[in-house]
Amino acid sequence: MANLKSLAKDTAIYGLSSIVARFINYLLVPIQTARFAASGGEYGVITNVYAYVSILIILLTFGMETTFFRFMNREGEQPQRIYSTTLRMLATTSLLSIVVVLLLLQPIAAAIGYGDHPEYVGVMYVTVAIDAFTAIPFAYLRYQHRPVKFAMLKIINILLNITLNVLYLIVLPKLQWDPFGIYDEQFTLQVGYVFYINLICTLATLLMLWRELRGFRFGFDAQACRRMLSYTWPLLVMGVAGQLNQAASQILFPYLYDGSVEEARTQLGIYGACIKIAMIMVMITQAFRFAYEPFVFGKSKDKDNRETYAQAMKYYVIFTLLAFLCVVGYLDVLKFIIGRSYWEGLRVVPIVMAAEIMFGVFFNLSFWYKLTDRTIWGAYFSGIGALVLIVLDVLLIPRFSYMACAWAGFVAYAVSMLLSYFIGQHYYKIDYPLRDIGFYVGLTMVFFVPMTIINRDLPVWAAVGLNTLIIVFFVAVVVRRDMPLSSLPVVGRYFGSVQKAS
Repeated sequence: MANLKSLAKDTAIYGLSSIVARFINYLLVPIQTARFAASGGEYGVITNVYAYVSILIILLTFGMETTFFRFMNREGEQPQRIYSTTLRMLATTSLLSIVVVLLLLQPIAAAIGYGDHPEYVGVMYVTVAIDAFTAIPFAYLRYQHRPVKFAMLKIINILLNITLNVLYLIVLPKLQWDPFGIYDEQFTLQVGYVFYINLICTLATLLMLWRELRGFRFGFDAQACRRMLSYTWPLLVMGVAGQLNQAASQILFPYLYDGSVEEARTQLGIYGACIKIAMIMVMITQAFRFAYEPFVFGKSKDKDNRETYAQAMKYYVIFTLLAFLCVVGYLDVLKFIIGRSYWEGLRVVPIVMAAEIMFGVFFNLSFWYKLTDRTIWGAYFSGIGALVLIVLDVLLIPRFSYMACAWAGFVAYAVSMLLSYFIGQHYYKIDYPLRDIGFYVGLTMVFFVPMTIINRDLPVWAAVGLNTLIIVFFVAVVVRRDMPLSSLPVVGRYFGSVQKAS
């Protein structure tokens, strides 16, 4: 339990920062969806470009975050040399790739449908290359268990992004002031300037990591580099395939949609805006991952590690199911995050959230092949999932538009998750509490049905009130069965003293 409390504490810090950062970042959605109407397709451009970005960040980091933690905790390795070697690898590949892309900018932009605006591609590629490099200093902060600095840098980055978006999308147009000559006659800003703002924020974050960048001074270990590359290449394949499960639909949609380019971008923009609401699951999984990855590798030598992993899985599922019910229960309020012209796509939110829960379970399961150095299995699972998603997209997008994207992701994650579980039990058996997990999944489904009916048939105030009662009942069941208040980190001691007194 002490180990789980330590994990919960780090997850809470990462989670709180992620919640704050995600909440602040959500402000971009109403700003951008209000400024760029769904019918114009501009938000579809943002959705499409960021889908490419999500793949590129995996390619440019090539699985080095996980590899970094593995080698920093491996016996016989020198942590400072590993850190310096990793920094130098990522710096070299990022710089070389920037040069290549800028030299071939026009044909690359034309190939992905932005031949008229190659600057979109150039600016975003430089941004993502810098982000890929800074992933290692951020990983080093996690290795040192410094979640506060990690969180502050992330939040500062997003605050700067929000400030610049508000300034250039709202304030300056209202003032009719164009000091840099970037607006058209109607004082409308091109969507491409959103990408320039991202670049400015990324450069600012790089400067704020200057202390961590002093790790360059420990030199380069060529032999360690070869060992790390041998370990990481399956993680690269797994990462790309896994990210394809999230991004392939947004990339393929303009090519598969049965309509004009402008209409395709409009429909993609609606989907892209609505899944922002569902991204609370990504936030929770990311917070858990930030704490869990160094925790797992650091605990790999302990005798009770498998029992701890099993319990961590159960609590992860419980909290993500609670988040699922909260989003569904308050969807009539959360929908105001996006512009009204995008509301028709809200039906994808529960589907995408359920898919993200399965992705989180898949991530939890992934440690059996990372700890046994069988990372090739991760590539197999993610590759099969990506193949399933692409096939479903090709077959269904022409007929069902963006609903096909949501269901394709759901099925793809389910396939990857189930494969990892059944094969993992053969190589690294962990007795997960399947009965408890199944109980909470079933309870969530029982509550989901009336919530859906309530949201559809009742006024907002009544729906929110009834859904709150359902959520409170779910929490009461969790506390009663698996999480007495006295077991909570930090505040638990107060409940413990109350129980003793009684």
